[in-house]
Amino acid sequence: MEKAKEREYGRVNVRMKEQTGLLEGMRPSSSCWMSHTWQVSECPPGFHPIAQTDNCPIAAMANEGKHIYGVQFHPEVTHTEEGKTLLHNFLYDICHCTGDWSMSAYAETAIRQIREEVGESGTVLLALSGGVDSSVAAALIYRAIGNRLTCVFVDHGLLRKGESDQVCHVFSHLFPVRFVRADAAGKFFADLKGVTDPEEKRHIIGRDFIEVFREEASKLGKLDYFAQGTIYPDVIESGQGTSAAVIKSHHNVGGLPKELGFTELIEPLRMLFKDEVRALGEALGLPLELVWRQPFPGPGLASRVIGEVTPEKVQIVRDSDAIFREEIAKAGLDRQVNQYFIVLTGVHSVGVMGDERIYDYTVALRAVTTDDFMTADWARLPYNLIATVSSRIVNEVAHANRVVLDVTSKPPSSIEWE
Repeated sequence: MEKAKEREYGRVNVRMKEQTGLLEGMRPSSSCWMSHTWQVSECPPGFHPIAQTDNCPIAAMANEGKHIYGVQFHPEVTHTEEGKTLLHNFLYDICHCTGDWSMSAYAETAIRQIREEVGESGTVLLALSGGVDSSVAAALIYRAIGNRLTCVFVDHGLLRKGESDQVCHVFSHLFPVRFVRADAAGKFFADLKGVTDPEEKRHIIGRDFIEVFREEASKLGKLDYFAQGTIYPDVIESGQGTSAAVIKSHHNVGGLPKELGFTELIEPLRMLFKDEVRALGEALGLPLELVWRQPFPGPGLASRVIGEVTPEKVQIVRDSDAIFREEIAKAGLDRQVNQYFIVLTGVHSVGVMGDERIYDYTVALRAVTTDDFMTADWARLPYNLIATVSSRIVNEVAHANRVVLDVTSKPPSSIEWE
């Protein structure tokens, strides 16, 4: 193992030295997704290199006798062109899997496991944000235990435009669960006052979530289990995977908070990626408008305000984001672009409005294409669409006088800015 002379991030051309076994059916040269600073400099005994790049002499290696393989690139992500071919070779030809698994089968297994864990009389409190992950988790647990599930929605004042009321409507009328809304916006903004470090903001929001849930739980009487919609990318980015670095903290990762007073934690989506969560939501019969909602970080719009979070800054993001989402939908791209949102950069710039000099905020458009959200490429939005969004934002949103476009992939950048 050695530190690479040149780091490789994003799309890299990989040359297949062999096109048999693991690489059967792949082209001699293929575009693959890389994300590494360190690389293997010499194969261990019994292994030999089967792929390479200009900067990485061992981009893949094999020991066919023991059926052990290693790859430097990421075959599991959408942006590796022939990743599915490699995985198909490994699963079906090398491991001899049958491929008879389905998301409906996963749902049945998960429901059975929840019933076994909770028992015939156990009760569950679910942290419901109203996003895709927690909503699917709610539907799954409801299928398992029915009205023994209580959903608590913490309205922290950091949701998108109209979203708080929408969440309340869906889970008060469309799903017969016990639903509690906790209005805690004042607490969150007060505790975030003066805080600029993104990790500190996340920790404060996570702490406040725990405090609010603990308070609501005490009002509801004894509940046995705590549930949340943690998914696998949350686990990885929080450094919970093997030897994983902390990219950003997620308040719903790291085990059961002792302060909540619950004895058990239920995370039925913990091993799923975002595209799998959506597929599960469809299998459970959730409304498509809910299943295909834009992904939203746990800290809400606080993740999209660089620097101190204030109600005024959040309003700039909320209004700008509503315009961006509206125009994406009008263009018919809301199912093609996997995530798109506005970031308040914290940068001020000079502008002219009504023959007067102004000095206001710069907002950034962020739009990406991805399936698994572990990697992502910036979306090539039509120029006319970008122009319309920019014009509407500077004309309709107070204190926003400049719009820029983020054209960075993941890696090296994360999808969210904070």
